[in-house]
Amino acid sequence: MSIAFLLSGQGAQKPGMGAALIESGAPEAAETFAIASEAFGFDVADVCLHASADQLRDTAFAQPAMCALSVAVAKALEARGVRPAFVAGFSLGQIAALAVSGMTSEADAFAIAAYRAKVMAEAAAARPGSMCALLGGDMNEARDVCLQVAGDDVLVRANYNAPGQIVVSGDAAAVDRAAEAWRQRPRHKATMLATSGAFHSPLMQPAADALRDFLVDIEFLEPRVPLVCNTDARPLSAADAREHVALQVASPVLFEQSVRWLSMRGVDVFVECGFGGVLSKLVRRIEPDALRAAPVSPDEIAQIATDFSNKE
Repeated sequence: MSIAFLLSGQGAQKPGMGAALIESGAPEAAETFAIASEAFGFDVADVCLHASADQLRDTAFAQPAMCALSVAVAKALEARGVRPAFVAGFSLGQIAALAVSGMTSEADAFAIAAYRAKVMAEAAAARPGSMCALLGGDMNEARDVCLQVAGDDVLVRANYNAPGQIVVSGDAAAVDRAAEAWRQRPRHKATMLATSGAFHSPLMQPAADALRDFLVDIEFLEPRVPLVCNTDARPLSAADAREHVALQVASPVLFEQSVRWLSMRGVDVFVECGFGGVLSKLVRRIEPDALRAAPVSPDEIAQIATDFSNKE
């Protein structure tokens, strides 16, 4: 068996997430949350344990919590002998994946996450936008709808989540038009996403530019575990990391393509590290025969270790 770790993105966070792992006293989790708290400037474990649902809708709290928990789960699995052949992440999850792959230190990954959230929020405030999940059709239909209704506004395919699930992003009025046009098609549904901006669209280009400058001072290493990048669904090299991490902010998330690439390289076990199991559900639609797991408690992590330790 060949295992890939998938690092969760923002959106599945809930009050009390990761409580069992945090309160277990696992040293790898304690270490990760201590490093995250130093980078973000507040007690990230306390946010996971005690923040309200309203607080966790705020990117300033949601991203640190999800990023730290994702790294902690991955480290707990590795400490128990589960060795991934590849790692990948979804949007924010790719930043956590930098630490898990060994391309950056944990402190640097969390520093990137903190700055990335800041400049994305600034770009969203400067030019408000929105995002919408288009359900029931394919990527070509989504492209056609974008072309038909964009007009002079920005409207692009932003997340290739799974067959039958494409997210569009851009100016709010254009996204609204896309949702309405999509709903006119038989058996098609559109769901607006609770995001604070038009992420992974050209409206985030100011954030991408600012992040690129910030990354000049970050040391990127060749990964000890190959990291499959959101921007091109291929392994990321140290030479390309700075540009691709910046580019990812304003570029589509190629999650479906990444899972298919991993499957073609022999990956048949996908373990989601984070919370909520969202990526595991997407994998089920992309590669139905693959084994999937989303452990977060010590007991669940121990079970994965029993099933898959030292197997690649």
